[in-house]
Amino acid sequence: MLNIILIVYALVVNPVTPVRSEPDYGAEQETQLLLGETCVITEEGDGWCRVRNDYDGQTGWVENQRLQRLTEEEYKQYTAIDRSAFVCIPIALARCEETGETMPLTIGTHLPAYRQGRFTFAGRHYKIRKSAVATKPYVLNSKTLERLTRPLMNAPYLWGGKNCMGYDCSGFSNVVLSLFGKQLLRNAREQVTQGREVKSLSEAQAGDLVFFNHKSASPSDTAITHVGILLSQDRVIHCAGCVHADSITPQGIGDAETGNLRWELAAIRRY
Repeated sequence: MLNIILIVYALVVNPVTPVRSEPDYGAEQETQLLLGETCVITEEGDGWCRVRNDYDGQTGWVENQRLQRLTEEEYKQYTAIDRSAFVCIPIALARCEETGETMPLTIGTHLPAYRQGRFTFAGRHYKIRKSAVATKPYVLNSKTLERLTRPLMNAPYLWGGKNCMGYDCSGFSNVVLSLFGKQLLRNAREQVTQGREVKSLSEAQAGDLVFFNHKSASPSDTAITHVGILLSQDRVIHCAGCVHADSITPQGIGDAETGNLRWELAAIRRY
């Protein structure tokens, strides 16, 4: 039985937490939450709770055991902590100084109270390799974008995925642009409402997002179905099957084997 509750805050305590469309293990995964993210619980019951993620507003169902409840005061204290440092390589191991256990953290995970290879989370102290952490957002340019995304090549497609073992297209753009201090909404159809319009590919630059209509859709369907990140005016990196780079033209992305247009370019946005 599900019950509507008053606002309760929560902290994500696992490295990667699935968010599902229904309170059921077999339900579709809509997104993932990373360690240390905060959310609001709006409904709960039968071992599940419905949450709204603070970062991008995405909602869905999470197992109770993957969250730590916070009082309003605890929530205010935690969100006031400096969390600007983040994991900048595909996977980094953090070791708990109290227990000796290790915890894998994926790229884009923010580390609370980080200082010189150490951070504190949920009352425990962790050590992490300094070279695996960036202490401030990167400056967005083609060279840095290529360097950060190269290790993510061939990461598989996973519906709702936001970690280096599986992304969907908008999860990939969400995480990658967060490394540059850009806060995006979760889905492509939402991301295209952000930023400012770039009128043509000839005016675009590295880091702009390109949005597509899928050619297999009905001709009357103009909904955005895919998103990628420009590496240059003629190359895009995106997650379709896996993370990879493709050539792009003002028409869109063609099929590598047939040359037929696979994704029709619909919009370009800069953040």
